[in-house]
Amino acid sequence: MTGCQLTSLAASTGLGGGQTQARQATGPVQDGARLVIDTVSLPGTYPRATYLVRLQARGGTLPYHWKVEKGDLPPGLRLEDDGTLQGSAERLGEYRFTISVTDNSRPALAVQREYTLNVVAALLMQWKKPARVTGNRIEGSVEVSNTTAEDFDFTFVVLAVNESGRATAIGYQRFPLKKGTTDFEIPFGETVARGSYVVHVDGVGEVADKNQIHRARLQTQALQATLGP
Repeated sequence: MTGCQLTSLAASTGLGGGQTQARQATGPVQDGARLVIDTVSLPGTYPRATYLVRLQARGGTLPYHWKVEKGDLPPGLRLEDDGTLQGSAERLGEYRFTISVTDNSRPALAVQREYTLNVVAALLMQWKKPARVTGNRIEGSVEVSNTTAEDFDFTFVVLAVNESGRATAIGYQRFPLKKGTTDFEIPFGETVARGSYVVHVDGVGEVADKNQIHRARLQTQALQATLGP
């Protein structure tokens, strides 16, 4: 699966948040031309998304040469000598690293900057009101977020599964989940027979024209319905 492309040709922030305004250590000044890294933060991304960011600097003498001085890039990303950070992140996480740029002066000027890059789930789902039993009814709500730059065809299904394995649908919705949507609340609830139930919540976001499918799941401990037939 190929995700949407994230492109930055200047200092930028983007999806995922969590950027850092890090300290920049500057090199010596030659003929009044101080070397400065202009890119102050990096846009976040999500697993399997195509990532493309061109780091920017000014001052000194061209060409510039870029490299990772300390820390690790997210697995699947690489930094080219020309300052292009590209690839496709493989794992979720918060990654901290230091990047340097060196110019072509003699002696060379060099400067470093620290960055944080967040790789987050494309589809996030969390409890807003955890599932609970009220009389003979199981009800609750969840919040969903689409962290990508693509609209999802989103399907939301909630099943209450009793001790014998029988599933009762207590929630279903299908609707467009727009790009950049955060913490959108979806309620669910239905009456059930007496018994013990585990509630399973499944969310599926599809981008059909790019053959992308993103999933998120929640599950409860056993809930006891003491009323009803």
